[in-house]
Amino acid sequence: MNKGTLYIFSGPSGVGKDTVLSLLLGRSDLTKSISATTRVPRDGETDGVDYYFVTKDAFESLIENDEMLEYTNYAGNYYGTPKAPVEKWLSEGKDVILKIEVDGCAQIKRKIPEAIGIFILPPSEEELERRLRSRATDTEEAVQKRLETALNELSCADSYDYRVVNDDLSKCVDDILEILKKNKKKSK
Repeated sequence: MNKGTLYIFSGPSGVGKDTVLSLLLGRSDLTKSISATTRVPRDGETDGVDYYFVTKDAFESLIENDEMLEYTNYAGNYYGTPKAPVEKWLSEGKDVILKIEVDGCAQIKRKIPEAIGIFILPPSEEELERRLRSRATDTEEAVQKRLETALNELSCADSYDYRVVNDDLSKCVDDILEILKKNKKKSK
């Protein structure tokens, strides 16, 4: 049996990663990895579906025991990818996708160089700002922080194997499906 392929899916806040990923999962046989976090679940989130919600001590134990593919501490909470399920799926020949930040991608690429990075780009910085502002859920300070972070993340796009612009949602998903198909042929 062929080993599965690990795909890393990143992009700045407001670029539409969740929407693209949801459509992509509905049109492919990708297995989506679930991240672990120490933050409190938000309304409507389910443990084992949205995240694995764990204590800080449990997360730190996972780090100490080298049981995380990647992790970060953001705003006082840990976020990361548990290693065991991903390794199991890949060994079963399943293609796995991780939605993670650029720092996590760099960590994984050091451990699994053959992982394929896909970075979702906005059509323009102006459109990204418009999308962030249209959410109307953040303060001006939060929007500015997200924009600053987004610009830093955009500067990392060239380190990914593929860059796909989310200007037209359907075309963006089709472009990613072509990437998956191309890499499936290569791995056979």
